[in-house]
Amino acid sequence: MIDKTAIIDSSAKIGSNVHIGPYSVIGPNVEIGEGTWIGPHVVIQGPARIGRENKIFQFSSIGEMPQDLKFKGEETYLEIGDRNVIREFCTINRGTIQDKSITKIGNDNLFMAYVHVAHDCEIGNHTIFSNNASLAGHAVIEDYVTLGGFSGVFQRCRVGMHSFIATNSVVIKDVPPYVKVSGYYAKPFGLNTVGLQRRGFVEETISQLRRAYKVVYRNGLTVAKAIEELQKMESPEINQLIQFIETSSVGIVR
Repeated sequence: MIDKTAIIDSSAKIGSNVHIGPYSVIGPNVEIGEGTWIGPHVVIQGPARIGRENKIFQFSSIGEMPQDLKFKGEETYLEIGDRNVIREFCTINRGTIQDKSITKIGNDNLFMAYVHVAHDCEIGNHTIFSNNASLAGHAVIEDYVTLGGFSGVFQRCRVGMHSFIATNSVVIKDVPPYVKVSGYYAKPFGLNTVGLQRRGFVEETISQLRRAYKVVYRNGLTVAKAIEELQKMESPEINQLIQFIETSSVGIVR
């Protein structure tokens, strides 16, 4: 299942039932889990570990050195989980020693064509990156986030779980969980109600999150006062929202 024109380094570890298409290049210190499909003209550089049953389409560049002038050839890593789909012309870079030395991607994510994931980013599970969405270095994308086409996330920003980034938006502050943002620069535009409904959130929980959104964004409160009000609303989702806001290092979108 490996095309005769593919170039595989002798140190690469290839699992069972892996397909590698014509003219693809698998560099040193790359590990590819079983059942993964790699199309033609893909380049994967290491050190990198790619899990099971991923699909990587043509002309993608995976695990290349970071686009960071501070990088001096140190050994850094890329880790990709299972069942991810990486479409044409995606670029995913390894980490840098200025952070944790690793770029890390979870499971069941969809990266549409021309997506860029920069060094030291951390991506959770079940995310969707629409065409040309881009992450600058050190960004964190939590579970079930959707990024619209041509959207961008600034360095060291976090995007909370179940949030939605609209097309052409530029995120320069942290996006709290469950929130929908849009614009250049991105501002809050309500709760991600459609996404929550699709993922099985009951109406009672969605109504409570609507009240929480009003506390943070509609009542004219400071962040500290908003947190005080949120603490009166007990639920796992509200606790997640509070924790996210309290641990934000760059501030949340307002």
